[in-house]
Amino acid sequence: MSEEQKNTEAALETEVTETMADYEAELEASFKRVKEGDILTGTVISVEDDRVILDLKYYAEGIIAKDDLSNDPDFQLKEEIHPGDEITATVVKTDDGEGNIVLSKKEANDVLAWDKLKQMMEDRTIVKVKVAEIVKGGAVAYLEGIRAFIPASKLAAEYVEDLEEWNGKTLEVTVITAEEENKRLVLSGREVAREKLADETRKKVAKCQVGAVVEGTVETLKDYGAFVTLENGLTGLLHISQISSQRIKHPGVVLKEGQTVKVKILSAENGKISLSMKAIEAEDEPEEVFDYKEEGAATTGLGALLKGFKF
Repeated sequence: MSEEQKNTEAALETEVTETMADYEAELEASFKRVKEGDILTGTVISVEDDRVILDLKYYAEGIIAKDDLSNDPDFQLKEEIHPGDEITATVVKTDDGEGNIVLSKKEANDVLAWDKLKQMMEDRTIVKVKVAEIVKGGAVAYLEGIRAFIPASKLAAEYVEDLEEWNGKTLEVTVITAEEENKRLVLSGREVAREKLADETRKKVAKCQVGAVVEGTVETLKDYGAFVTLENGLTGLLHISQISSQRIKHPGVVLKEGQTVKVKILSAENGKISLSMKAIEAEDEPEEVFDYKEEGAATTGLGALLKGFKF
């Protein structure tokens, strides 16, 4: 064999090897034996009314019936799943009689969702859920296909009395309990709601003009002062030392709950507002005016100085 022929054969072998390498993953997948219970990930290639079809990079396509996609009773197949989405599911049957592999996302959720939920709890991830139903003491929602409970005390920033008002609402929550062994998933919207309120309050406080005189309503009286709700809805502290120029032992000596008062904003920092009535009182006091009349030289005689003294 000539040197030229050897080089040609070597080049052909290299080309074949590279071609085989390019398709190695596909070839390996085609020879892989799929069995019931395996967890596979595929790409959605078709969404139908009652099922989705997946490309599994395998000799057969994967089929997931609508009922095997989610435990959520409000799950809308065509709204929530689209071609190109990736879905991880468990093999239920290796052949449905037409050469397709039957899968269940719900079963895979039971295996994989809890790990994800635990990670959400550790990371304090904020997610949106829709209240599916109202039950005794709280509400039910679904997260990652798992039924979750939201206590009434955790639905909003404050305790919710009328739970029915929350049925069907979408809210932001965090995972506070994720116990796979007990199948116990608990969510809370309180922390997220309170943080939003605090953020809104900080923004409002930042807009308060220090030195402005505003009206407010005395909400509560404490030994150290009174809390006054201002016209903008914010509440400020009127310290006992700022109620009157006279020293008082208790705010109730001057104020009563429900009373409308005028206050001056002394400061608005770190989300807190300090108020004063005393500052307004001081400003309203008339200034003492001295009327000096010039009559000749600006001197005072000895007689005038000694007038009134008895010797």
